[in-house]
Amino acid sequence: MEGEISNFIFVWATVLSSLCYCHTMDKIFPQKGILRKLAIIPIACLFFYLPLNLTTIHLGGTTSFFVAWLASFKLLLFAFNKGPLFSSTKKSIPLSRFLPLACLPIKFQHLDQTPPPQEFTKKTKKSALNYVAKIALLALCIRVYSYKESIPQKVMWFFYCLHIYFMLELLLAVVAFLARGLIGIELEPQFDEPYLATSLQDFWGRRWNLMVSNILRPTIYEPVRSICTSFFGKKRWISLVAVVATFLVSGIMHELVFYNIGRLKPTGEVMCFFLLHGVCLAVEIVAKREFKGKIWIPGIISGPLTLAFVIYTSFWLFFPPFLRGGADWKACTESLAFIEFVKHQRLISPNNLTCPLL
Repeated sequence: MEGEISNFIFVWATVLSSLCYCHTMDKIFPQKGILRKLAIIPIACLFFYLPLNLTTIHLGGTTSFFVAWLASFKLLLFAFNKGPLFSSTKKSIPLSRFLPLACLPIKFQHLDQTPPPQEFTKKTKKSALNYVAKIALLALCIRVYSYKESIPQKVMWFFYCLHIYFMLELLLAVVAFLARGLIGIELEPQFDEPYLATSLQDFWGRRWNLMVSNILRPTIYEPVRSICTSFFGKKRWISLVAVVATFLVSGIMHELVFYNIGRLKPTGEVMCFFLLHGVCLAVEIVAKREFKGKIWIPGIISGPLTLAFVIYTSFWLFFPPFLRGGADWKACTESLAFIEFVKHQRLISPNNLTCPLL
């Protein structure tokens, strides 16, 4: 654990110093110059490599998501004068905002409006009871792991679905809370109650992990649609190609995150999961276009069908590679090892460490 924490400090020190360098390059090189791109793009490539220095699920997986995916994509957009790091004015974003915006899954909203609109405030600020309930449900999921041997595998995987959702939302909410406290700016929400989704388009585009959607849209969707338009003209099917391409890239990036977590050879299952959802979402968009006003499915029916499809395909393609390397057991042993490290006791080898939750 000591070695992992040292590597973690080194990786993030490198990330912060690299971002300071990029912020400086923004001031030195003109926005339309090739030198700007040559100065920034190598840093984005470096961010793909840095998480490989970490081997734990909590530190390595989180760093892979924050740095190898989100931060690298933001820097690529920044190199081409786009994205959240780029300022359309001659004045660059202050370094105090540039750093958290680059390396954390947050996005500033309504920078020029103080205070922010009332509807935005209501959407971003959830009640304390909402988070208390999710913490309690997360604790319940962890408690269920004590009975893992007597619970059917598919039921356990359902609890893993809940676990991943609650962990992601609470983790990103904590990050947003800290960033809001340090910077004093309202942030866009990361989740919007995805269990209330009434379609795949609603689930992926408006409710689930919105930070990823906000980054993939200008990085993949818009360039692919623009390139296809330049070759084929304004065709209705071009947006569908862009949607599928976006999900394909999302799948590839998830494969990278999974590799950083388990160090297992990628099988392509996670990529196929997102590619399948991209194709199904494209079919859904076409169906809405063709049957608009003719066929209407109430949300009370389409909602459960949407969640059932997401959960079923997760069981089929998402969870097997995630659990193949014993990710659940590793996460538990890492937590126990960290507790021992904090207590300044002799670190127990993970091979001899037993987890009461599993």
